[in-house]
Amino acid sequence: MAADERFRLFLAKEDFKFSVAHFTVFSPERAELLHGHNYRVTVELAGSDVGELGLLADLGRVKSEIRRLCRGLDSRTLLPAACPLLTWEHRDGAVEVAYGERRYRIPEAEVVLLPLANSSMELLARHLWRQLAPSLAGTAIEHLAVSVEESAGQRVVYERTLDPLP
Repeated sequence: MAADERFRLFLAKEDFKFSVAHFTVFSPERAELLHGHNYRVTVELAGSDVGELGLLADLGRVKSEIRRLCRGLDSRTLLPAACPLLTWEHRDGAVEVAYGERRYRIPEAEVVLLPLANSSMELLARHLWRQLAPSLAGTAIEHLAVSVEESAGQRVVYERTLDPLP
């Protein structure tokens, strides 16, 4: 193969999606109202070697992992646990959240506390990238891109070269 050859494989299955409630915080005085989105996830895998059998990766395993990540978020309220403008605590089987004068009380089973500063598309894409990347260790995949689409015509892509194998 030539040094600049590369295979790029795109995965955008119908069930790579999750529906959630969230609100984005913009400043101490401004945040969206609590609302919902039907997010769609697309993954791009790239590498320069497909091996003896002509495969970049075990796609069944990769697709299974993407579906698992989506299921973990689906039908939940996403809260950015690292947001400096929110306070939250577990109390009596619920998560109580405060932003300024707003107060929310949501059953614990319906909340995903994310280690993020906000529940923006940008940080969700990077979060999914970081969750998916370890499952690709030991494969020929050299580059991973994760796209999160919030609505038609509005999406973000987070991409990075995977750390080489030791």
